[in-house]
Amino acid sequence: MAPKTHQPAPDPSHDTASFGYEDVPAAEKAGRVKDVFDRVANRYDLMNDLMSAGMHRLWKDAAVARLNPRPGEVILDVAGGTGDIARRIKKRVEAIRKRRGGQMADIHVCDINEEMLEAGRRRDGGRGEDGFTWKVADAEAMPFPDGFADAYIISFGIRNVTDIPKALKEARRILKPGGRFVCLEFSRMAIAGVSDVYDAYSFRVIPAIGKLVANDEAAYRYLVESIRRFPDQETFSGMIADAGFARVGYRNFAGGATALHWGFVV
Repeated sequence: MAPKTHQPAPDPSHDTASFGYEDVPAAEKAGRVKDVFDRVANRYDLMNDLMSAGMHRLWKDAAVARLNPRPGEVILDVAGGTGDIARRIKKRVEAIRKRRGGQMADIHVCDINEEMLEAGRRRDGGRGEDGFTWKVADAEAMPFPDGFADAYIISFGIRNVTDIPKALKEARRILKPGGRFVCLEFSRMAIAGVSDVYDAYSFRVIPAIGKLVANDEAAYRYLVESIRRFPDQETFSGMIADAGFARVGYRNFAGGATALHWGFVV
């Protein structure tokens, strides 16, 4: 029998937040999430390849294409961890510069977890040659002024924040008029009859891979459970609109296992 696909969200009238299938005091969630990512940081990129059979690379490329980064822009990669998205942004901007010229984009990799950022810095030997600004920052309280950035992307990270509406409003605050918001996140299967297979894979295979490769089954069980607690596509789109974004939309990948969401500042 497959595990229950989804668990209800915590009651917003109480000062709690979801941590996997647990409801924990909201003040504790950030610390618990930090502990999870401290433990898996060094194997995080490898685990993404194994868990998605490499498909996360295509999804991330599609997210960056939707972001449409341009030379000279200020771009925030939030919950950017090891800089996987930031490197895709840089590659795309460099390709445009070869054709049209212009300055390199100012790319900030922001994450609440220092261990994840350090794993990203090590990818170029810690030499700082990637040109990124690596910054410890909380998506709910970003250290940037109003209208700071041209574009904001968060990939597989927003479900880990304590207060998702607050993080979305913060994204809206720091974007300029005309700014673009893009979010890539695991979501709800939209193909009938596939959910049971997806659940069996998620709850049995992914934690087992985590135990084998990262020596941490519990961390990957949390990641699977956190996906099940995340709002469905329509609900999350409504949350983006409620935060003040216009022209909100989304696109499903892998039958809804992952969804790409976007909105604009007008």
